[in-house]
Amino acid sequence: MSQRLSRTAALAAVTGVVLSLGACGTVVKETDDSGGDGAGRTLTVTDDVGRTVELDGPAERAVVLNSYGNEFAQAIGAGDRVVGYDRVSAARLPYLGISDDEVVSEDLQEINYESVAELDPDVLIIPRNGAWQEAARQLEPFGIPVVVATAWDFDVFHETVELLGEVFGETEGAQRVSGFYDEIFDVISERVAGTDPVRVYWETEQPYLTGLPGSGFDQIIVAAGGENIYGDLDTGGDQQAETTVDPASILERDPQVVVHEFGPSAEPTGQERFDTLAAELTGRAGWQDLTAVAEDRVFVTNGWATSGLSKAIGALYLASWLHPQEFADVDPGTYLERWATEFQGADFPGDDAYIQKVG
Repeated sequence: MSQRLSRTAALAAVTGVVLSLGACGTVVKETDDSGGDGAGRTLTVTDDVGRTVELDGPAERAVVLNSYGNEFAQAIGAGDRVVGYDRVSAARLPYLGISDDEVVSEDLQEINYESVAELDPDVLIIPRNGAWQEAARQLEPFGIPVVVATAWDFDVFHETVELLGEVFGETEGAQRVSGFYDEIFDVISERVAGTDPVRVYWETEQPYLTGLPGSGFDQIIVAAGGENIYGDLDTGGDQQAETTVDPASILERDPQVVVHEFGPSAEPTGQERFDTLAAELTGRAGWQDLTAVAEDRVFVTNGWATSGLSKAIGALYLASWLHPQEFADVDPGTYLERWATEFQGADFPGDDAYIQKVG
């Protein structure tokens, strides 16, 4: 990586970010003006919002904001090159051992740009629902480029992994992660083919908060061979389209399977939380009459497991709950264990530390 200008010099000699339209997450140019020793090599990538961004070469130091982005960096083999994080990542991913002096933002909006500049990263990576416009403007004087990569988005999984692989020079690692993702969906698609859709109510974090068409939760319901009971509510939202529904309408729509996913954390959940959520769900007015409750098909999950790998593992678990006969020979826990140990370098206490059936 070529030597970056000092902070003082950077204020006078700005490395700008070039904007143009392009396909998400592609590398469009690589040049080497060094005479063959690799120094001076540059990469030009097109990020998730169509911006063309020039980098000095594969990143050796990066600030990555968003826990899913940090999971991807770890999975492709670039975790040791991340030097700055958001506080949410620190809380959700304790196995990364993130210290307070490595935290440069509280979330995706409140970024301490002075702290970012002091870390002297080669790039800042942020999802498109973060303050990427402001970040690009604030970091331009320091010569720190901003790449938008949205690791939580089910629809652009492959593009995002490929983009990060190029940014970090870890194309083989990116291919391994994509291959694991494809392996999971090959298992799902093969077994759900020809099955009848099963009605699903997926609740996320807050009571009666559910995903609508356009959300990642709706997408995995469909991929798993299910039917979102709120699939008829089209708000025209993006991949995070969610709404709080009328409790009475859940009774009217009568789901056959219910999933409650709470906020992600790799820290094992603890049985008390599972028991408390199970009692709260089954104790709701009228829920004893739901098909899902009567048939013991209610599940409580930690989002680190079911939303990990762009929700691929969650889709596999859900498919096994919707179509138990077709998935009788498939143990989703083995895939979660691989994600934890092979791709995250984390301990794995067993999938019942993250996912449990109610009743």
